[in-house]
Amino acid sequence: MKIWANGIAIEVEDSQAGHAPDGRPVLLLIMGLGMQLTAWPQEMVQALVDAGYRVIRHDNRDIGLSQAFDELGTPNLALNFMRFKLGLPVSAPYSLRDMAADSLGVLDALGIARAHVVGLSMGGMIAQRVALMDRTRVASLTSIMSSSGASGLPSAKPGAMWALLGKPDGDSHAAIVAHYVRLYRAIGSPGFPTTEHDMLERIGQSIARSFRPRGAMRQMAAVAADTGRAKELERIASPTLVLHGHADPLLPFACGADTARRIPGAQLVGITGMGHDLAPGVVQRLLDHMLPFLGTCPHA
Repeated sequence: MKIWANGIAIEVEDSQAGHAPDGRPVLLLIMGLGMQLTAWPQEMVQALVDAGYRVIRHDNRDIGLSQAFDELGTPNLALNFMRFKLGLPVSAPYSLRDMAADSLGVLDALGIARAHVVGLSMGGMIAQRVALMDRTRVASLTSIMSSSGASGLPSAKPGAMWALLGKPDGDSHAAIVAHYVRLYRAIGSPGFPTTEHDMLERIGQSIARSFRPRGAMRQMAAVAADTGRAKELERIASPTLVLHGHADPLLPFACGADTARRIPGAQLVGITGMGHDLAPGVVQRLLDHMLPFLGTCPHA
């Protein structure tokens, strides 16, 4: 369903849509760079619902079925990447703060005062920003395969970075699918391999729903421009769980460890064999840690 949040149109999936609120604690799931709300595996969403939570997912701005910002132009990623590596300011069409305000706007539009906030990759960075913007709204924070954004952290492995920055070899459906196959193979979990069939099915469904690469480029600029977040993380007061794969080639494990170190009282859990994806085996490992953690956090 489409809602108006933070002054823009946001596509939302609510596990209690069509039903009267029953007092379930709310989980807000925030997805990563260029990924749609459907990238949260249905088995993960269902497990959280079965555990007693109201699960809300949304397409971030510029992706999926949410409002596009094509009028803001397309960033020069090569230039931004060079400036980022040199520690120079990066300009972006909008900020991670704006995207965090979108997430809070989703809660506002649905009349939700407080939620457990779960973010993955860029979504983890947005979730950190949400917790910094309004601590009263965040019952807990779970940051998955994400980063503090601090300078000096290890870079992505070259193969993973080139796959992320790469483009399809053409405009055909086959070329687009081949591009995403290369990306998912480069960043996937070596300990939890995804079958070719499952990978192609996931990619095909995603492309059929929406394909907006320019939006992903603007989101990437927002990530690169958010250089001051690391020094602010000490202000996060919400109970925090940081989950990160030891085999993550895109955001190495040190990125998650640094996030946990900077947030007072944060728990850090490293998962052997986990890369930068939500393969079925990874989903179960995440749930094994998320559900007990959430159970210890006050909902109100």
